[in-house]
Amino acid sequence: MRKVWFNGEILPESEAKLSIYDSALMFGDMVFEMTRSFNGVQFKLREHIERLFRSARYFQIPIPFLCETVDQMEKHCLNLQEANEFEPDDEHRLMINVTRGTLPMYSDTGRVGSNVIISDFPLRWTTAGMGKLFDDGINAVTPSQRAIPAHLLDPKVKCRSRAHFVVANIQASRCKGENNWALLLDDDGFIAEGTGANFFMNDGFSWFTPMGHNVLRGISRDYILNNSVKVNEADINEYDVENSAEAFFTATPFCMLPITSVNGKPIGDGVPGQGYKRILNKWSEKVGVDIKGQIQAWDEGAKEGPSAYKFK
Repeated sequence: MRKVWFNGEILPESEAKLSIYDSALMFGDMVFEMTRSFNGVQFKLREHIERLFRSARYFQIPIPFLCETVDQMEKHCLNLQEANEFEPDDEHRLMINVTRGTLPMYSDTGRVGSNVIISDFPLRWTTAGMGKLFDDGINAVTPSQRAIPAHLLDPKVKCRSRAHFVVANIQASRCKGENNWALLLDDDGFIAEGTGANFFMNDGFSWFTPMGHNVLRGISRDYILNNSVKVNEADINEYDVENSAEAFFTATPFCMLPITSVNGKPIGDGVPGQGYKRILNKWSEKVGVDIKGQIQAWDEGAKEGPSAYKFK
């Protein structure tokens, strides 16, 4: 039975319970992070935790239970992973949730105060059915739902208030064809981000990614900016994407997935680009895991359904 770290204790997963009056349920009032391992070694765990603390500070949610420092939180994460044994071919997907706790008006129902929950589950749950996309690519769909601009709710804060992502995914799922993932525009009509993924494109000469003001500045996004190729942050519109040579999404669980069309129109030759392949191969070499091969090997028997990136 998997175990979780819940308010200072390691418990069986089934015993970790929150109040139905918790602010997370009432308002989506929760900050979180989700990580992954390579060969069982957590990747960029510290960077994820540092962003978690920035998000909590922005929402003014205190982090208790001897988790007040990055070092303490990192130690709890690694101790929990050590307490869970998975299949040898799987990876650990840590999820850290911090809620404000039960609202004071419901204090008679139980404990009032922040909750810290760290869970650990197989990465293959998140990547179910994605293996084919490494070869087929994604059709990026620009839905009518727009990204939430920073002056309304700053997307650099990783929180659970993400109903606009669900709406965007529902709209993308209504499009004809397969492999449709939402690519949101901002208020000015520029490309922002996917529903849980950052966007990159190449115009045939240089790499570009949207400016960082109206997007989550992803850990994988930062990794590519700092370790792979020279990338320009710029305002990108749909015209630019339609006339690009290649494009891809990046996010923690799958690292990189190619975008081979936008709104049904082929990007470049309509197949994963050579630049994308080089960056993915370099990443695989760096972490000692065939990222594409690993996720494709998990596809057999995968259960399709709604995810953070699509809705069916």
